[in-house]
Amino acid sequence: MKVWFDCTAAAHPLVLRPVIERFAAGGAEVLVTAREYGQTVGLLEMLGIEHTVVGAHGGASKFGKALALGSRSAKLARIVWEFRPELAVGHGSVDLALVSAGLRIRSAQLQDYEFAGLQRQLAFRIAKRVLVPDAIPAERMAKVGAKGRKLVQYPGLKEDYYLADFAPDRAVIEQLGLDLERVLVVVRPPPETSEYHADNPLYEQVLDRLAAADGVTAVVIPRTAAQAERARARASGNLLVPDQAIDAQSLIAFSDLVVSAGGTMNREAVALGTPVYTTFAGKMGGVDEKLIAEGRLAVLEDADGFDLVKRGDEAGPREPRDPQILVDGILGALD
Repeated sequence: MKVWFDCTAAAHPLVLRPVIERFAAGGAEVLVTAREYGQTVGLLEMLGIEHTVVGAHGGASKFGKALALGSRSAKLARIVWEFRPELAVGHGSVDLALVSAGLRIRSAQLQDYEFAGLQRQLAFRIAKRVLVPDAIPAERMAKVGAKGRKLVQYPGLKEDYYLADFAPDRAVIEQLGLDLERVLVVVRPPPETSEYHADNPLYEQVLDRLAAADGVTAVVIPRTAAQAERARARASGNLLVPDQAIDAQSLIAFSDLVVSAGGTMNREAVALGTPVYTTFAGKMGGVDEKLIAEGRLAVLEDADGFDLVKRGDEAGPREPRDPQILVDGILGALD
């Protein structure tokens, strides 16, 4: 069997890594393509996943997104046609959806946020299987094109699967020169180039507080170069912005607190037992709704709404799950 995977954002190499490994171990021939965006390519390199870089993110404007989608899909089509896969797998990759439809390749899409824009809905409608956490109500997925046999609801968080074999590596502490006697905070900016992004002044207020606090180191993991530059422009010794992809999961495990406007990093913290606050300004999805109700994720409404203290326990996978569950769901696209 030949299987094509497409990674278009930084979370995708992490999410798809155990799935890729399972397919390869089972004898499948694998093609991995990637879009130049954030830490996507750097993470693939760090994880040792062989890949081909095709195209880049189109930016925040609809015109830029459409232009990049058309250009990248055309380039992908030539590469994928030569590979001739029987199955295509993405995590909301619209490019993969268009190429799969054009080349008549069965596709499976993973996703854990049900309120994405029209492009993602297109990907769901084209896919033969759509895999989501069971915290997302089926009726919400039906509205965006995933219902009946197409919809596969898996237990837990997607992070429970790719962090199932996780053990924190102290190398990231040495790499960044961190002093663990200080309060260590991991910060993730908002998804400013995403369709579902809303204005988020709270993030900037949080950075201002962390930049001025005593005994604190905040590692900002930006999505874009502009976000990195804005954080560095504060010229605070408290704020550290890595200039390359890092082992963010180990960093989260060693940190005292995570404050994130994104989804995946929030849920990584939850999966590892690290205290976490969300500053997400978009429409709250079913996964976060459940985590908030369970008290595993806190909503930050004010920049002073969290304590800067050292934690007392150790982080590690709280509910590890077998990635074969995802593989089996993906293979259902071939039925």
